[in-house]
Amino acid sequence: MSELSDKLLYTKESIYRTCDGDKKDKIFAYAKGYMQFLDAAKTEREAVKVGVAMAEARGYKPYVLGAPVKAGDCYYYNNRNKNLFVFRVGTAPIEEDGIRIIAAHIDSPRLDIKQCPVYEDSEMCFLKTHYYGGIKKYQWTALPLALHGVVVLKDGTQVEISVGEDESDPIFYINDLLPHLSQEQYKKSLGEAIPGESLNVLIGAMPMEGEDGDAIKMNVLRILNEKYGMTEGDFLSAEISAVPAGKARDVGFDRALICAYGHDDRVCSYPALTAIFDSQDTTHTVISILADKEEVGSEGNTGMQSILLQDIMDQISISLGANPRIVRNASYCLSADVNAAYDPNFKGVYEKANSAILSCGAALSKYTGSRGKSGSNDASAEFIGKLRRIFAEHGVVWQSAELGKVDQGGGGTVAKYIAGLNIETVDLGVPVISMHAPYEVISKADLYSTYEAFLAFID
Repeated sequence: MSELSDKLLYTKESIYRTCDGDKKDKIFAYAKGYMQFLDAAKTEREAVKVGVAMAEARGYKPYVLGAPVKAGDCYYYNNRNKNLFVFRVGTAPIEEDGIRIIAAHIDSPRLDIKQCPVYEDSEMCFLKTHYYGGIKKYQWTALPLALHGVVVLKDGTQVEISVGEDESDPIFYINDLLPHLSQEQYKKSLGEAIPGESLNVLIGAMPMEGEDGDAIKMNVLRILNEKYGMTEGDFLSAEISAVPAGKARDVGFDRALICAYGHDDRVCSYPALTAIFDSQDTTHTVISILADKEEVGSEGNTGMQSILLQDIMDQISISLGANPRIVRNASYCLSADVNAAYDPNFKGVYEKANSAILSCGAALSKYTGSRGKSGSNDASAEFIGKLRRIFAEHGVVWQSAELGKVDQGGGGTVAKYIAGLNIETVDLGVPVISMHAPYEVISKADLYSTYEAFLAFID
């Protein structure tokens, strides 16, 4: 590039093309920790459990809602085991400096087991499911699955379930139709070929000796009772999900990419946690949030439409003698969520100049929503300008991105709910290939770039 071109043009370039060996080592080392996090956190409950352990290992203490705080305090708040707030109180005047917020989500598309799920038919036993979030249903058939979740027994005892991850465990499975009998199925659209009510998880085929009627179902219930103490009625107070079995894996001969279940949005959740833990700054007040329910509209008391963020921010403000309204007005938030990486195999749905390119850094999305920016926060030019200066000062590689062509589709994040509290908010996260598929792909370089962006934002 000429000196003038370098000055005037905006270009995207792969981090792998420009980084030295030391930077590459940091990228790969960070990715290793992230992959371990992914393997341990396949549900929001598991992610909170891991997040709490990480916080406690760094000296963070459990917060009692409504308790006063002071500068230097480091707390975490576990909201119903599905939603985690980690925060550090800084020394800067909070009405002037505000609070710096990083908000990611830890729920991912999956298959939830229904409340009355167990049935037997034609010498097979199944669990009925209800899919959670936006999925392509056909992708979930003929796939090794694991069961994760909790059961609250009739006596109030809570039992954790995780089956299908260890090599010695059985896995579970959803049947699909063989090609030889699929002539009618082929005539249907992808969205209609696999009805939601056919996503039934195969869990057994051996009858219980001496049992009449549904002997296979009885045998499965016997096994569950012996292992977990549960009966069929205990499914009524259970939260169990079927998720893809197996660990996160490197992709490609060069190992530059990661394939795993749940990149959306744990690939932003992990940097949101590690950035606050690794930051040496004591000036700014910072909150990292791992939220639930984003994939179904951020509803409920563990989603970002809950007033809990406002409650915590207000209590911090009042403790420091500040007006909560002024503090919210002075605050900033990175809505830490993924974006679609440009895929040359499906180029017709992307507008390449405004799409995230794999390995070219964290993707900043000024707006999300769909079609006429419906449901979008659409961050201000002033806030984007502020972030540009911060990232430039810290050498963060980032890129601008939007989710596909105009009128092609779109999607939403938690940004609009946080912005609704009068907080400057914008989306920034990792580009993803095959988003919402059982197995998604990301670049290790983009993961590390997002971590660096969060660190710069905090500092």
